[in-house]
Amino acid sequence: MPTTRRSILKSLGAVPLLLSAAPLRALAQTAAAPNAGAAIPPILFVHGNGDHAALWVTQIWRMESNGIPRARLAALDFTDPLARNDDGVAQVNRSSTEDQRRELGAAIAELKQRTGAAKVALVASSRGGNAVRSYIKAGGDGDVSHAVLCGTPNHGVYASDAGLGNEFNGKGPFLRGLNEGDSEVTEGVAFLTLRSDGQDKYAQSDGRFVGKPGTPTGVTAEGPELRGATNLVLGALDHREVAFHPRAFREIYKFIAGREPDVIAITPEATVQLSGLVTATPGGVPTNRPVEGARVEVYRVAPDSGERIGAALYEGRSGPDGRWGPVDTQPPWPLEFVVSQPGELTTHIYRSPFPRSSNVVHLRAAKPAKPPAAGIGAVVMLSRPRGYFGLPRDIVLLDGQQPADIKPGVPIDAMTTVAIPAAEVGRAVAGLFNEERIVARAWPLGENRITVAELTF
Repeated sequence: MPTTRRSILKSLGAVPLLLSAAPLRALAQTAAAPNAGAAIPPILFVHGNGDHAALWVTQIWRMESNGIPRARLAALDFTDPLARNDDGVAQVNRSSTEDQRRELGAAIAELKQRTGAAKVALVASSRGGNAVRSYIKAGGDGDVSHAVLCGTPNHGVYASDAGLGNEFNGKGPFLRGLNEGDSEVTEGVAFLTLRSDGQDKYAQSDGRFVGKPGTPTGVTAEGPELRGATNLVLGALDHREVAFHPRAFREIYKFIAGREPDVIAITPEATVQLSGLVTATPGGVPTNRPVEGARVEVYRVAPDSGERIGAALYEGRSGPDGRWGPVDTQPPWPLEFVVSQPGELTTHIYRSPFPRSSNVVHLRAAKPAKPPAAGIGAVVMLSRPRGYFGLPRDIVLLDGQQPADIKPGVPIDAMTTVAIPAAEVGRAVAGLFNEERIVARAWPLGENRITVAELTF
């Protein structure tokens, strides 16, 4: 078992399913890859609260680029990824710690069976680390070689005598049970924690990020660390970047493989095939429950205008399992995904070019953060699923302006919105985050349409 150590790694900032109610399934990438990584245990990526497998796509691509076969890389989708307010009280479209532990166990068993491996490595973001620790402590240590916990609130988002039933309360029974004893890890499993140096919104001493400004949380920036683990600090990365940033990849790979990665950059493939899921948001709650019969269209678009180039590359409807695709594309092509389903706004999602294939390109319908004012003809949102917008840390521009709805200081916002006047509907709108630029089109709200420019990095 590795002894506890702390290494302060200075960072300059951001670099420019197990699915549905059906039995959970680990979603592996599908194409062949070199066998250089065959000696590394299969890796299962575990997402956080409200998220889905697609957040791991860049780290999966980096693993592939270092020779790990696609069949040995998988990511799961928890059916209901949002935690309950009280872990012991049923809540519609939300999950308990036991729900998560059970679904993770099913994913591990499937990955072991498919690969023939005796053990797997687990890499988890945020809440996903709670499920990993719970599974291992409940007797799953024989299935797991490595556990990498990225930004996991191991000692809670707060520690309070109130709300003890909440999964994220450091004084509650769930986390107290995981943290009891001289060591907070399970012998025989190699544990690594990755955390931020003060920029994680869920590891703050003041309660302003949990709705209680001025109230001490009882938690510090060291909250994600564990006694008995290897604990690394990744500089000024935010809560999500400690899982999805290139700096995080280096440490994840090195810990599991036992050596430095050959490359950090993603190696493009000559041809790219994409597919994924359409997932539901009942009552505005993000889930990974499949949407059957949603219409999905995919277009190649011009990088400087967002205008469509030619006919649709793909037109189809999601199946009973929510899956859409596949569609063949090429690494230089920016894309527009259109998802239409009853009761939701038709969502036009613009993406940077995909350098490699993926079957976790998941689609969810979007809606404005607040009702648009009178005279607004379109709403365009810039979304960063794998991190937050940090000001003044990052360069963030939407429609040529630094957004006013991004709070400065500790990064907490992953979405920014611009309202387009009715007279300007249909025009190009550019979003810029550091070195990644996406140009979208402002689709009319009057036709029940909304635009999302979704960043990859």
